[in-house]
Amino acid sequence: MAASFDLVVLGAGSGGYACALRAAQLGFMVALVEKDKVGGTCLHRGCIPTKAMLHAAEVADSVRDGSQFGVHAAIDKIDLAGVVTYADSVVGRIYRGLSGLVSSRGITVVHGAGSLTQHDGRPAVTVGDETYQAPNLVLATGSYARSLPGLEIDGLKILTSEQALRLERLPASAMVLGGGVIGVEFASAWRSFGVNVTIVEALPRLVSGEDSAVSAALERAFRKRGINVLTGAAMSACQTAESGVRLELEDGQQLEAELLLVAVGRGPQTTGLGYQETGVDLEDGFVTVNERLETSVPGVYAVGDLVPGLQLAHRGFAHGIFVAEEIAHRTGALEQAPAAIVDVDVPRVTYCDPEIASVGLSEDDARTRFGEVETFTYDLAGNGKSQILKTRGFVKLVRRPSGPVVGIHMIGARVSELVGEAQLITNWDAFPADVAGLIHAHPSQSEALGEAHLALAGKPLHSHG
Repeated sequence: MAASFDLVVLGAGSGGYACALRAAQLGFMVALVEKDKVGGTCLHRGCIPTKAMLHAAEVADSVRDGSQFGVHAAIDKIDLAGVVTYADSVVGRIYRGLSGLVSSRGITVVHGAGSLTQHDGRPAVTVGDETYQAPNLVLATGSYARSLPGLEIDGLKILTSEQALRLERLPASAMVLGGGVIGVEFASAWRSFGVNVTIVEALPRLVSGEDSAVSAALERAFRKRGINVLTGAAMSACQTAESGVRLELEDGQQLEAELLLVAVGRGPQTTGLGYQETGVDLEDGFVTVNERLETSVPGVYAVGDLVPGLQLAHRGFAHGIFVAEEIAHRTGALEQAPAAIVDVDVPRVTYCDPEIASVGLSEDDARTRFGEVETFTYDLAGNGKSQILKTRGFVKLVRRPSGPVVGIHMIGARVSELVGEAQLITNWDAFPADVAGLIHAHPSQSEALGEAHLALAGKPLHSHG
């Protein structure tokens, strides 16, 4: 027997639960299907526990480097089990709050592994012997940690990021295969905990999705911290031994460490879920959608990591809200159609040390799109709060000639807290003079944004422009 709802959401990660909450708020009867826990990978095995670990790493660095601030302290030990307990406590509190919120909205949570099927010639979601049907379905099954041919993930010496979060002890040495966001975050945290770390990246630079100037600054900072960085270095073979892992590169170089973290990206979770069998088009495993996030099957939508593009929890969250409002608009429950989510407008943050935060186009991408561009880079050495924090880095602006700012790229301690203002600037097509007229509190790192825009507007104060 098929249970009927206004909306059925398959997957309760960031995109799925956001869609369910907004749809319920708009008056829909919603079923939310999840085989694990509400919150998905981000809450339980990704963003939240990883950032908790990175905060513990920051505390370790603060203690170790306290003497430069006149505070002398020593680290007795790094208790990895204690770090995991701390991270679990953060996850637990957020999970309880989220579960209560979902329940209070009257959303029916269906616990079990669901798949896309057909019932009476219409798409539906089947969980065990039960079928859940609605005029609109949302696919939100997220992603999984990718591996490479020749790599056997054993969970002991060769790990994914999810397994790395559950380590019971710190290794003396580790290799990180992949210099993207996940790879550099783990490398940063482990180095703060005292691990000898080597990053192996096949591409020419770390965090290749960021502006090239940011990549170069991160590599310098990592090498200064004692992190070994190998770029343009592709793996040819990998073997485990009693002492750890041996990695052979295509140039013949051999590396050894106690463990290897495989951080080569994440793939869409679409296999074995009935998507193609029900008529949903896939490309390289990703769900094909139009700009309104509707799949090739009318009334079936996809959000988050299933959709090609940035794999970020807040992008999935925004997708979920968008789809709920899109459905409400199409059914007459909402007067105005929501604005489409565009990846270039989504802020990006990498929580390594130093932090990276950006939004909009890189200089290279802007030149490809517009031809000529103007840029200005403000060094954090000129920012009082950054000097107090003893951080190094910069704020880089990219603008169209005599036009709005189209990209903001930052590196340095705590620059993640500046990306909200940066997003407003690029999303609202602000001109440098618009931002230059705003007052930024002193002393704060936000002044760096103000100073950069002053310079680009032709009136530099604490910088040469």
